[in-house]
Amino acid sequence: MHQIKHYIKFLLQSTNQHGVHSPFVYNFVTKCLYQKENYLAYQKLKDYRRALKASTVILKITDLGEGSKTLGSKMRKVSRMVQISSSSKKEAKLLFRVANYFKFNSILELGTSLGLGTYAFSLVNKNSKITTIEGCTNTSNFAEIQLKNLKANNVTCLNKDFKTAILELSQTQLDCIYFDGHHNKEATIQYFEGLLPKANNTSVFIFDDIYWSKGMTEAWQHIKNHSKVTVTVDCFHLGFVFFRKEQAKEHFKIRL
Repeated sequence: MHQIKHYIKFLLQSTNQHGVHSPFVYNFVTKCLYQKENYLAYQKLKDYRRALKASTVILKITDLGEGSKTLGSKMRKVSRMVQISSSSKKEAKLLFRVANYFKFNSILELGTSLGLGTYAFSLVNKNSKITTIEGCTNTSNFAEIQLKNLKANNVTCLNKDFKTAILELSQTQLDCIYFDGHHNKEATIQYFEGLLPKANNTSVFIFDDIYWSKGMTEAWQHIKNHSKVTVTVDCFHLGFVFFRKEQAKEHFKIRL
């Protein structure tokens, strides 16, 4: 019910590029979010998704976050997980476009799941450094094997809880951080504030499922209001956060 109510509200309040007056955001919307080029990487993402849907593997899941609203059992089929709890086909393509548009060299992902989002990032730049963290051991091991088979050699998989992994990160700055796990208000805010020192003027933070629950929506509002945040772009399923000091503080809701 929370998601339905906010989706209706989003549709009423959101716009497309014609309602955007910031040159930076206008370019982001038109040249990235709405970019129509059919990249070769899209076929690779499609092939990987098809392989996951055909998988007969069953994983024993340890949920360190809020868990799944649909997948209640601890024993989960990979073929089912890819349809419910992994990045959608549309979202994986979008993550590829975002990484390609901003030319990220260093990416941190909180929540590997089956590695679809990770793979999308890895396809952009083989020289980039991608670190992905997954709390569930079996899911992490499965994703790591798949990514190695896909020759995503620029990816480092870590099986740790997010809090510990964040404290142990060696990078002083990151171009992009993708928050896609532990869908909980307090945890999301904690990870956001803990990773703020890793952001520079051009860094992009991406938050998944910002309307997943009342708590996640409150966390998104907290992030928008933070003094270091200048611009946010709310696409309902994903929220983009920018720290560009040359931009006036402004929030946008963009329909995809």
